[in-house]
Amino acid sequence: MPGTVTVVKAAVGDQVTAGQAVVVVEAMKMEHAVTAPFEGTVTELRVAAGDRVALDEVLAVVHPLETSDVPGTRQARPEEAAS
Repeated sequence: MPGTVTVVKAAVGDQVTAGQAVVVVEAMKMEHAVTAPFEGTVTELRVAAGDRVALDEVLAVVHPLETSDVPGTRQARPEEAAS
């Protein structure tokens, strides 16, 4: 479901840990933290506070710190939000 970005908690270049909130999205009067899927570096932020986002929209890109531990990179999406 679509939502609105309320807070961007990381910046490009920030190191994040698995489960750390990167973006907070409000949808249906609830806030959902979109978290980093693994430890890594934020290489791209595609949203800002106030932006409306769709369910499948890529909000941020996190590149893993140890590429040998995680195959490739993954993109945090709204449907991966913590409950």
